[in-house]
Amino acid sequence: MRSLPVFSDLRSFLDWAKGRNDHKTIAEPVAVELQMSAVHRAVLERGGPILRFDKPVLPSGAHAPIPVVTNLFGTTERVAAGLGLALDQVPALGEFLASLKAPAPVEGMRDAFSRLPMLKAALSTRVTTSKKGPVQEVVLEPGKGLNLEELPVQQLWPGDGGRLFTWPVVVTRPYGSDMDAVMGYNLGIYRAQLHGPESIIMRWLAHRGGAQHHRTWLAAGKPMPVAMVLGADPATLLSAALPLPENVSELTFSGVLRGQRSHLVPAKTVPLMVPADAEMVIEGWIHANDTAPEGPFGDHTGYYNAVEPFPVMRVSALTHRKDPIYLSTYTGRPPDEPAIIGEVFNDLALPVIRQQIPEVKDLWLPPAACSYRIAVVQIKKSYPGQARRVMMALWGMLAQFSYTKMVIVVDDDIDPRNWDDIAWALATRMDPGRDLVVLDRTPMDYLDFASPLEGLAGKLGIDATTKIGTETTREWGTVMGMRPEDEAFAEAVLKRQFPGGLK
Repeated sequence: MRSLPVFSDLRSFLDWAKGRNDHKTIAEPVAVELQMSAVHRAVLERGGPILRFDKPVLPSGAHAPIPVVTNLFGTTERVAAGLGLALDQVPALGEFLASLKAPAPVEGMRDAFSRLPMLKAALSTRVTTSKKGPVQEVVLEPGKGLNLEELPVQQLWPGDGGRLFTWPVVVTRPYGSDMDAVMGYNLGIYRAQLHGPESIIMRWLAHRGGAQHHRTWLAAGKPMPVAMVLGADPATLLSAALPLPENVSELTFSGVLRGQRSHLVPAKTVPLMVPADAEMVIEGWIHANDTAPEGPFGDHTGYYNAVEPFPVMRVSALTHRKDPIYLSTYTGRPPDEPAIIGEVFNDLALPVIRQQIPEVKDLWLPPAACSYRIAVVQIKKSYPGQARRVMMALWGMLAQFSYTKMVIVVDDDIDPRNWDDIAWALATRMDPGRDLVVLDRTPMDYLDFASPLEGLAGKLGIDATTKIGTETTREWGTVMGMRPEDEAFAEAVLKRQFPGGLK
């Protein structure tokens, strides 16, 4: 299924981008405090290349010896490439992943042979292990060269409360599990604040996998081992960002995306397996009741978060390649890299959504709406009340939509990714007194300051479909449209009269 080479590490992906002239090295000094994120945002907004900053300047004024790479997934084309695909191949991958989740019965030998890619994908979820790997070429420990403050960790926004690790893949496992039982691992991308030379504040929300694992160690009265991977390969990064089912390990699922088994090594000071070909790994322990105030930091909502206590990771080792690369990004009001990744994941998730709700033809999560706060759903309508059923199914059946505060349902003659089409449907097919569904006190991201209560808020469903049957007592109007032959005639005239095209 892959049309691109296997990217076994970050460097192979960067080399591929260089070959496409999609990589730019910035040789002049750029401060990690505020300047670097400003340059990154300006380039991202213009659809620009991956950036490598060769002379990052630390808050002390010294030049960090480690280059910084940003804007890795600053375009949808590069997100798709991280999956090993051209952008137009993403929907096919979504269909394939849906078939892995619920495969159809095999019908004959020809059908069985056609399933070979599925078998290969299943085998790719297994891992391969080694005793050592590139990520452990250098090992630094407390009192033996470890100083996190010498890393080119950024401050992204003027009101931020400190410097922030922004692309960490955090590896955890539940208490009582075996170190080698990687199918039970969780990989999550959490906000991690640089707290000192040997400590990090780990901000994971209660519903996230890392926090769930943390509760099992707290219940057992044991310190929790944690590994924070910096500069992972694209498949590991994207797997950690995907909203996978709770019983699917991101670490093993990355093998499907990569087209190659994950390569792991034992961490040096904690009982965890970590990616052997990453750039850096920070190892450490989280102890019960060891917290510190985190923030404020600018978030994807476009607002600063409040300061709150979160667990502190006491670092026991930093391992890295001999010549490591530090991978970073920024988070803010879209556009940012998470919003661009969300655009691609939208198409990747659509086949799975259709498995659960077959009448869904298309679905769009507008990036400007923080990627998931608003959903526009296109359906093939066939019975009264169907739009409301689809709203309830999205909110109730699919966990990733539990924080979607507004669902707009349109017919299949409306482009759900075109605001002009959506506005016309709202203006001509929706009556506020009849077609609004309002719910109260439902789950919501506590970062939503519009919510009257933290973690609880209302939801709005808007039925902007044509009303049929018992939904209306009026005869519905007929949509206007020109005959296809007349439209074709018009195009032919324009080509003759305006050979250079109309401006």
